[in-house]
Amino acid sequence: MSLARVIDFPFIVDERGNLSFIEENKHVPFEIKRVFWLYDIPGRTTRGGHAFYNQEEVIVALSGSFDVVVTLSNTEKITFHLSDPSKGLYLPKRTWRHMENFSTNACALHVSNLEYDASEYIRDFKQFELLQ
Repeated sequence: MSLARVIDFPFIVDERGNLSFIEENKHVPFEIKRVFWLYDIPGRTTRGGHAFYNQEEVIVALSGSFDVVVTLSNTEKITFHLSDPSKGLYLPKRTWRHMENFSTNACALHVSNLEYDASEYIRDFKQFELLQ
């Protein structure tokens, strides 16, 4: 069972524009090793469709909106709608996910506890189920 959850980040409201921030081991439950972002995503595109052996991550909608669908089993899914840059979705290791329903100009920030390693990916759902 996934322990995916929404995390509220600190935010400062200012008439000149709002500011939010994250700090490792404080606002995200890990040391940050990698940051990447998705943008210019064509309509009706699905991203993800995998899990990680050891990687944890937090996903933030910096602009626009999108859904992150966490699959617990072939019949049980939880959808998280992200549209507020002061909130992030924490995904622990071994959480199957995909992203969909990207709005125009959506930008998804990913913060992770590991550097990129192709062998970290679990891309076959049947293999993923065997690990649970």
